[in-house]
Amino acid sequence: MTRKVTKPDAAGKPHPPMEAALAEARAAAARGEVPVGAVIVGTGGEIIARAGNRTRELNDPSAHAELLVIRAACAAAGSERLTGCDLYVTLEPCAMCAAAISFARIAKLYFAADDPKGGAVEHGPRFFAQPTCHHAPQVYGGIDELRAGELLKSFFKKRR
Repeated sequence: MTRKVTKPDAAGKPHPPMEAALAEARAAAARGEVPVGAVIVGTGGEIIARAGNRTRELNDPSAHAELLVIRAACAAAGSERLTGCDLYVTLEPCAMCAAAISFARIAKLYFAADDPKGGAVEHGPRFFAQPTCHHAPQVYGGIDELRAGELLKSFFKKRR
């Protein structure tokens, strides 16, 4: 189900949507949030929404970057479904976010760093592989994982 991609793209060039997600992650870190950022790319290749974690700021455990960006993209689209849209996120989604990705009918999920502890795509419950999952996006992991991983490591190192 999951195909690992270790370079930003086949030619090794920067991947603009993941660059934008990393910028959102850096902004989240600057706010004292866990540095996770996400963007949704529309069917025309344009970024239609972007967000970073805001759980502390909003006092909301569901304010993960993925949920915030899905909410913003759905509002912009005027629909609860984002059929044909792609999600780029800097960390492997958790089970809550994987469920939202499925419900929103995201076409492709691109994520940077693996999350062996809290991830639910390649780790833990492997949400999209469950028979109860109504829609599974195409999944591409490992895009810019070194930079995303370094951002996370640096953030947590400063907090300890």
